[in-house]
Amino acid sequence: MSSPTGPAPGLPVRTPRPRQTGRHRRPEPAAAPVGAPPLVLAVPGAPDASSRGLAEEILSIARSELPGLDARIGWAEGADAEFPGLADVLRQAGAEREDRVRRAEQAAEAAAEELRAIAEAEGVDPAEIPFDDSGARAAAEGPGAVVVPLLAGPDAQLLTAIRDAVADGDCAPAVTDVLGPHPLLAEALHVRLSEAGLARADRARLFTVATAADGIILATSGGQDAARAAGITGMLLSARLAVPVLAAALDEPGDVVRVAEQLRSAGSARLALAPYLIGPEVAGGLPDTAAEEAGCSAAEPLGAYPAVGKLVLSQYAAALGIALQSGHQGAPLG
Repeated sequence: MSSPTGPAPGLPVRTPRPRQTGRHRRPEPAAAPVGAPPLVLAVPGAPDASSRGLAEEILSIARSELPGLDARIGWAEGADAEFPGLADVLRQAGAEREDRVRRAEQAAEAAAEELRAIAEAEGVDPAEIPFDDSGARAAAEGPGAVVVPLLAGPDAQLLTAIRDAVADGDCAPAVTDVLGPHPLLAEALHVRLSEAGLARADRARLFTVATAADGIILATSGGQDAARAAGITGMLLSARLAVPVLAAALDEPGDVVRVAEQLRSAGSARLALAPYLIGPEVAGGLPDTAAEEAGCSAAEPLGAYPAVGKLVLSQYAAALGIALQSGHQGAPLG
């Protein structure tokens, strides 16, 4: 079974890369501050083994980018030890606040002692060395957890379920925005299309050299509001593929077929459906069913594409003011 703090024993876990040497070595990633609140990934939909594996893989990516990160999973509809509910995970995080504050205070004192020892060795008055207790104050005064919804775009119904669970969690957490729109999600969509043989990408830069589809249906969940919000990512994907991209709501009957007809009337003959979904937001098989109704092929959902884990981490870091390496920044557009 999994636990709120990580994957179940025996499951593969992405670990940090070995430290490289030499002048071209990759900069070492920042480490999570001692006593920082946990990142709680809010997984929508009914829990099952598939969504658990997906969430654990996404968090393993985040942990590999920020060593020491306390990352947990909470299901908006979870209710037992195997699939812990979001409210239960937040209550546990709230109960651990005092311990986090104590560890942050100990770390600050240890750092101060080290600085004083260095000062004495250099002949500097230790009293002149400032005592930095910002980490301890942040642990005491900051949020009890940072909740990151596992959603590419806004889905009012799913976000309401997450907010209701947060309200029951008694933890005073921060809740971030959804992951998109973002250029990294457009890249992920492009890769998923190429994996399905629906687009071809340049290996070096992931920019198109040819495409098997001349029109893309960007399928999301959350009704027309979500479809409109997906428009920015759709424009980014269209720029990558040099073909028209229109968004459609999977959870509105007939909307995918309507958008397919709109693309065909504009001259597109070979359509493809690109799910603008992480995975758990909709019932399994819904994108394939919608694609069949529209008479086109479908790519896989975004899933645990590396950029998804990095965007989850970026939302967490932004909420706490943690500086990440420039290549890991990922604030949503718009």
